[in-house]
Amino acid sequence: MSKKVNVALIQRAVGRNPDESLQETAADIERAAEQGAKMICTQELFRSQYFCQSEDYANFELAESIPGPSTELLAPIARKHGVVIIASLFERRAPGLYHNTAVIFDADGSQLGLYRKMHIPDDPLFYEKFYFTPGDLGFKAFQTKFGKIGVLICWDQWYPEAARLTALAGAEILFYPTAIGWHPSEKAEFGVAQHSSWETIQRSHAIANGVYVAAPNRTGFEGDPKDGIDFWGQSFICDPSGTILTKASPDKPEIIMAECDLGRIDFQRTHWPFLRDRRIDAYGDILKRYRD
Repeated sequence: MSKKVNVALIQRAVGRNPDESLQETAADIERAAEQGAKMICTQELFRSQYFCQSEDYANFELAESIPGPSTELLAPIARKHGVVIIASLFERRAPGLYHNTAVIFDADGSQLGLYRKMHIPDDPLFYEKFYFTPGDLGFKAFQTKFGKIGVLICWDQWYPEAARLTALAGAEILFYPTAIGWHPSEKAEFGVAQHSSWETIQRSHAIANGVYVAAPNRTGFEGDPKDGIDFWGQSFICDPSGTILTKASPDKPEIIMAECDLGRIDFQRTHWPFLRDRRIDAYGDILKRYRD
Protein backbone atom coordinates (compact mmCIF):
# COMPACT_ATOMS: atom_id res chain seq x y z
CA MET A 1 0.00 0.00 0.00
CA SER A 2 1.47 3.33 -1.10
CA LYS A 3 1.74 6.14 1.42
CA LYS A 4 4.02 8.67 -0.21
CA VAL A 5 5.35 11.86 1.35
CA ASN A 6 7.89 14.40 0.12
CA VAL A 7 10.65 15.00 2.67
CA ALA A 8 12.94 18.05 2.43
CA LEU A 9 16.15 18.98 4.23
CA ILE A 10 17.56 22.48 4.63
CA GLN A 11 21.37 22.66 4.25
CA ARG A 12 22.80 26.10 4.98
CA ALA A 13 26.00 28.00 5.63
CA VAL A 14 25.39 30.04 8.79
CA GLY A 15 26.31 33.67 9.31
CA ARG A 16 27.01 35.50 12.55
CA ASN A 17 23.55 37.04 13.06
CA PRO A 18 21.10 34.56 14.67
CA ASP A 19 18.03 36.62 13.76
CA GLU A 20 19.06 36.69 10.10
CA SER A 21 19.71 32.94 10.19
CA LEU A 22 16.23 32.37 11.61
CA GLN A 23 14.59 34.47 8.90
CA GLU A 24 16.64 32.88 6.11
CA THR A 25 15.90 29.36 7.33
CA ALA A 26 12.19 30.20 7.59
CA ALA A 27 12.31 31.42 3.99
CA ASP A 28 13.96 28.17 2.92
CA ILE A 29 11.26 26.18 4.72
CA GLU A 30 8.60 28.11 2.82
CA ARG A 31 10.43 27.49 -0.46
CA ALA A 32 10.57 23.78 0.30
CA ALA A 33 6.84 23.77 1.03
CA GLU A 34 6.13 25.59 -2.23
CA GLN A 35 8.16 22.90 -4.03
CA GLY A 36 5.88 20.21 -2.61
CA ALA A 37 7.59 19.14 0.60
CA LYS A 38 5.35 17.87 3.41
CA MET A 39 8.03 17.20 6.04
CA ILE A 40 10.89 19.69 6.39
CA CYS A 41 13.89 19.46 8.72
CA THR A 42 16.58 21.99 9.59
CA GLN A 43 20.22 21.28 10.37
CA GLU A 44 21.40 21.16 13.98
CA LEU A 45 21.37 24.49 15.88
CA PHE A 46 20.47 26.31 12.68
CA ARG A 47 20.13 29.79 14.23
CA SER A 48 23.81 30.33 14.99
CA GLN A 49 27.26 29.33 13.99
CA TYR A 50 28.45 26.21 15.80
CA PHE A 51 29.47 27.83 19.10
CA CYS A 52 30.63 24.59 20.76
CA GLN A 53 34.10 25.00 19.25
CA SER A 54 35.02 26.78 22.49
CA GLU A 55 33.87 26.91 26.10
CA ASP A 56 32.58 30.45 26.48
CA TYR A 57 29.88 31.48 28.97
CA ALA A 58 28.81 34.29 26.64
CA ASN A 59 27.42 31.70 24.22
CA PHE A 60 24.61 30.86 26.62
CA GLU A 61 23.04 34.12 25.43
CA LEU A 62 22.28 32.33 22.15
CA ALA A 63 19.77 30.04 23.87
CA GLU A 64 16.00 30.62 23.83
CA SER A 65 12.97 29.28 25.59
CA ILE A 66 10.49 26.92 23.95
CA PRO A 67 8.02 28.39 23.16
CA GLY A 68 10.06 31.39 22.10
CA PRO A 69 11.04 33.49 19.07
CA SER A 70 11.81 30.57 16.77
CA THR A 71 8.69 28.58 17.57
CA GLU A 72 6.53 31.69 17.27
CA LEU A 73 7.82 32.19 13.72
CA LEU A 74 7.77 28.55 12.58
CA ALA A 75 4.40 27.40 13.92
CA PRO A 76 2.41 29.74 11.64
CA ILE A 77 4.54 28.62 8.66
CA ALA A 78 3.68 25.00 9.38
CA ARG A 79 -0.01 25.93 9.60
CA LYS A 80 0.02 28.18 6.51
CA HIS A 81 1.59 25.56 4.25
CA GLY A 82 0.19 22.46 5.93
CA VAL A 83 3.65 20.98 6.54
CA VAL A 84 5.50 19.19 9.33
CA ILE A 85 8.59 21.08 10.56
CA ILE A 86 11.46 19.69 12.62
CA ALA A 87 13.59 22.55 13.97
CA SER A 88 16.80 22.18 15.98
CA LEU A 89 17.26 24.80 18.73
CA PHE A 90 19.46 25.72 21.69
CA GLU A 91 16.90 25.50 24.50
CA ARG A 92 17.03 27.51 27.71
CA ARG A 93 14.87 25.35 29.93
CA ALA A 94 15.61 27.12 33.21
CA PRO A 95 18.44 29.19 34.69
CA GLY A 96 21.56 27.05 34.41
CA LEU A 97 19.72 24.29 32.50
CA TYR A 98 20.19 24.12 28.73
CA HIS A 99 19.50 21.47 26.10
CA ASN A 100 20.20 20.75 22.45
CA THR A 101 16.56 20.32 21.43
CA ALA A 102 14.44 19.60 18.39
CA VAL A 103 10.86 20.87 18.30
CA ILE A 104 8.31 19.11 16.10
CA PHE A 105 5.33 20.94 14.55
CA ASP A 106 2.45 19.13 12.90
CA ALA A 107 0.83 20.35 9.70
CA ASP A 108 -1.77 22.40 11.64
CA GLY A 109 0.98 24.37 13.41
CA SER A 110 0.54 22.57 16.73
CA GLN A 111 3.63 21.59 18.67
CA LEU A 112 3.71 17.80 18.89
CA GLY A 113 6.60 17.70 21.32
CA LEU A 114 10.33 17.95 21.87
CA TYR A 115 13.31 15.69 21.56
CA ARG A 116 16.34 16.57 23.68
CA LYS A 117 19.68 15.26 22.50
CA MET A 118 20.63 12.22 24.56
CA HIS A 119 24.28 11.63 23.66
CA ILE A 120 26.46 14.68 24.30
CA PRO A 121 29.99 14.68 22.83
CA ASP A 122 33.16 16.22 24.22
CA ASP A 123 35.81 16.21 21.51
CA PRO A 124 38.23 18.82 20.15
CA LEU A 125 36.09 21.69 18.78
CA PHE A 126 32.92 19.81 19.81
CA TYR A 127 32.76 20.81 23.50
CA GLU A 128 29.05 20.18 23.92
CA LYS A 129 29.17 18.91 27.49
CA PHE A 130 29.98 22.47 28.58
CA TYR A 131 26.64 23.67 27.20
CA PHE A 132 24.08 20.87 27.08
CA THR A 133 22.39 18.81 29.76
CA PRO A 134 21.72 15.28 28.43
CA GLY A 135 18.17 14.76 27.25
CA ASP A 136 15.57 13.40 29.67
CA LEU A 137 12.64 12.73 27.34
CA GLY A 138 13.87 9.41 26.02
CA PHE A 139 13.58 8.00 22.52
CA LYS A 140 10.12 8.38 21.04
CA ALA A 141 8.12 8.78 17.86
CA PHE A 142 5.66 11.51 16.89
CA GLN A 143 2.49 10.85 14.92
CA THR A 144 2.22 13.60 12.31
CA LYS A 145 -0.38 14.13 9.61
CA PHE A 146 1.89 12.48 7.04
CA GLY A 147 3.47 9.66 9.03
CA LYS A 148 5.15 8.72 12.27
CA ILE A 149 8.63 10.17 12.70
CA GLY A 150 11.51 9.98 15.13
CA VAL A 151 14.09 12.69 15.78
CA LEU A 152 17.65 12.17 16.99
CA ILE A 153 20.44 14.74 16.91
CA CYS A 154 23.98 14.53 15.50
CA TRP A 155 26.08 12.51 18.00
CA ASP A 156 23.01 10.32 18.54
CA GLN A 157 23.47 9.12 14.96
CA TRP A 158 26.42 6.92 15.91
CA TYR A 159 24.39 4.80 18.36
CA PRO A 160 22.41 1.81 17.04
CA GLU A 161 20.54 1.65 20.35
CA ALA A 162 19.03 5.09 19.75
CA ALA A 163 17.90 4.22 16.24
CA ARG A 164 16.48 0.87 17.33
CA LEU A 165 14.49 2.25 20.26
CA THR A 166 13.08 5.06 18.14
CA ALA A 167 12.09 2.62 15.40
CA LEU A 168 10.50 0.32 18.01
CA ALA A 169 8.42 3.32 19.12
CA GLY A 170 6.93 3.29 15.63
CA ALA A 171 9.03 5.80 13.71
CA GLU A 172 8.90 5.39 9.93
CA ILE A 173 11.48 8.11 9.24
CA LEU A 174 14.47 8.94 11.44
CA PHE A 175 15.54 12.58 11.19
CA TYR A 176 19.09 13.45 12.28
CA PRO A 177 19.71 17.25 12.42
CA THR A 178 23.50 17.49 12.22
CA ALA A 179 26.52 19.79 12.50
CA ILE A 180 29.61 17.82 11.54
CA GLY A 181 32.72 18.52 9.51
CA TRP A 182 36.46 18.14 9.13
CA HIS A 183 39.32 19.60 11.14
CA PRO A 184 41.52 21.21 8.45
CA SER A 185 44.66 19.51 9.79
CA GLU A 186 43.04 16.08 9.47
CA LYS A 187 41.10 16.42 6.23
CA ALA A 188 43.80 15.31 3.79
CA GLU A 189 44.61 12.12 5.68
CA PHE A 190 41.33 11.15 7.32
CA GLY A 191 38.62 13.19 5.57
CA VAL A 192 37.30 10.56 3.19
CA ALA A 193 37.15 7.89 5.89
CA GLN A 194 35.47 10.22 8.39
CA HIS A 195 32.71 11.20 6.00
CA SER A 196 32.25 7.63 4.82
CA SER A 197 31.85 6.44 8.41
CA TRP A 198 29.23 9.11 9.10
CA GLU A 199 27.17 8.24 6.06
CA THR A 200 27.56 4.47 6.44
CA ILE A 201 26.45 4.31 10.08
CA GLN A 202 23.23 6.15 9.29
CA ARG A 203 22.47 4.07 6.22
CA SER A 204 22.98 1.00 8.40
CA HIS A 205 20.28 2.28 10.78
CA ALA A 206 17.88 2.44 7.84
CA ILE A 207 18.70 -1.15 6.88
CA ALA A 208 18.67 -2.64 10.38
CA ASN A 209 15.36 -1.03 11.28
CA GLY A 210 13.58 -0.91 7.92
CA VAL A 211 13.04 2.87 8.02
CA TYR A 212 13.88 5.96 6.02
CA VAL A 213 16.73 8.14 7.29
CA ALA A 214 17.04 11.88 6.65
CA ALA A 215 20.19 13.72 7.78
CA PRO A 216 20.49 17.50 7.20
CA ASN A 217 24.00 18.88 7.83
CA ARG A 218 25.38 22.40 7.63
CA THR A 219 28.02 23.53 5.19
CA GLY A 220 30.69 26.26 5.15
CA PHE A 221 33.76 26.99 7.25
CA GLU A 222 33.35 28.30 10.81
CA GLY A 223 35.82 29.24 13.52
CA ASP A 224 39.56 29.86 13.56
CA PRO A 225 40.85 30.06 9.96
CA LYS A 226 43.65 27.61 10.77
CA ASP A 227 41.80 25.27 13.11
CA GLY A 228 38.05 25.72 12.75
CA ILE A 229 35.57 23.26 11.28
CA ASP A 230 35.00 22.71 7.58
CA PHE A 231 31.41 21.46 7.67
CA TRP A 232 31.03 18.84 4.99
CA GLY A 233 27.38 19.30 4.00
CA GLN A 234 26.30 16.25 1.97
CA SER A 235 22.90 16.08 3.62
CA PHE A 236 21.05 12.99 2.40
CA ILE A 237 17.90 10.93 2.50
CA CYS A 238 18.02 7.14 2.17
CA ASP A 239 15.37 4.45 1.92
CA PRO A 240 14.90 1.36 4.13
CA SER A 241 17.44 -0.58 2.06
CA GLY A 242 20.06 2.10 2.75
CA THR A 243 19.98 3.36 -0.84
CA ILE A 244 20.57 7.12 -1.06
CA LEU A 245 17.62 8.82 -2.74
CA THR A 246 19.07 12.32 -2.81
CA LYS A 247 22.25 13.98 -1.56
CA ALA A 248 23.47 17.57 -1.30
CA SER A 249 26.86 18.92 -2.29
CA PRO A 250 29.72 19.37 0.22
CA ASP A 251 29.91 23.13 -0.10
CA LYS A 252 26.64 24.73 -1.23
CA PRO A 253 23.49 25.80 0.62
CA GLU A 254 20.71 23.63 -0.79
CA ILE A 255 17.18 22.37 -0.31
CA ILE A 256 17.05 18.67 -1.14
CA MET A 257 13.88 16.62 -1.39
CA ALA A 258 12.90 13.00 -1.94
CA GLU A 259 9.66 11.08 -2.11
CA CYS A 260 9.42 8.51 0.69
CA ASP A 261 6.88 5.72 0.31
CA LEU A 262 6.03 4.74 3.88
CA GLY A 263 4.00 1.85 2.54
CA ARG A 264 7.28 0.19 1.62
CA ILE A 265 8.32 -0.30 5.25
CA ASP A 266 6.15 -3.37 5.81
CA PHE A 267 7.47 -4.92 2.58
CA GLN A 268 11.06 -4.23 3.61
CA ARG A 269 10.61 -5.66 7.09
CA THR A 270 8.88 -8.83 5.90
CA HIS A 271 11.60 -9.53 3.33
CA TRP A 272 14.43 -8.57 5.70
CA PRO A 273 12.82 -9.66 9.01
CA PHE A 274 15.32 -8.28 11.48
CA LEU A 275 12.62 -7.21 13.92
CA ARG A 276 11.00 -10.65 13.77
CA ASP A 277 14.24 -12.48 14.54
CA ARG A 278 15.48 -10.32 17.40
CA ARG A 279 16.37 -12.38 20.49
CA ILE A 280 14.97 -10.04 23.10
CA ASP A 281 15.42 -12.77 25.71
CA ALA A 282 19.21 -12.63 25.24
CA TYR A 283 19.97 -8.90 25.24
CA GLY A 284 20.06 -8.14 28.96
CA ASP A 285 23.78 -7.39 28.94
CA ILE A 286 23.21 -4.43 26.64
CA LEU A 287 22.36 -2.50 29.82
CA LYS A 288 25.91 -2.97 31.12
CA ARG A 289 28.68 -0.47 30.36
CA TYR A 290 31.01 -3.32 29.39
CA ARG A 291 31.12 -7.07 29.88
CA ASP A 292 34.22 -7.75 31.97
